[in-house]
Amino acid sequence: MANLNKVMLIGNMTRDPQLSYLPSQTPVVEFGLATTRKYKKQDGTQGEETCFVDCQMFGKRAEVINQYFKKGEPIFVEGRLKFDSWQAQDGSKRSKLRVFVENFEFLGRGGGQRSGNQAGSNAAGPAPVESAPDAPYGGGMDDDIPF
Repeated sequence: MANLNKVMLIGNMTRDPQLSYLPSQTPVVEFGLATTRKYKKQDGTQGEETCFVDCQMFGKRAEVINQYFKKGEPIFVEGRLKFDSWQAQDGSKRSKLRVFVENFEFLGRGGGQRSGNQAGSNAAGPAPVESAPDAPYGGGMDDDIPF
């Protein structure tokens, strides 16, 4: 049987990102995300349901999130669910389901054109959009349509 573990969320950060480093000096950022679903109730009034999610990301892009995001800002995250369990100091078992972020995009600053994969040279602004020279539609061709 095939398996799929894929999560895509758009929401606002519930707290400032918290950056730390593993003993191997790998950056790790943790942040909270709130997503709100709006719906119409049976009586015709508007209802809201907010879901709070803990997120975690590793690597160089974790430093980008820490540098350019703060509480209240919108973000698009893409990743997978990760189940963590541990034993608390009082001996009880604890667990948490969180999103392991694999990719993200800026929202609200550059129209959402910036991808976490491009978080390198100019991380503050949106990435330029380039069209392929042999793109069939809108690739800079000035020729007439062939039909």
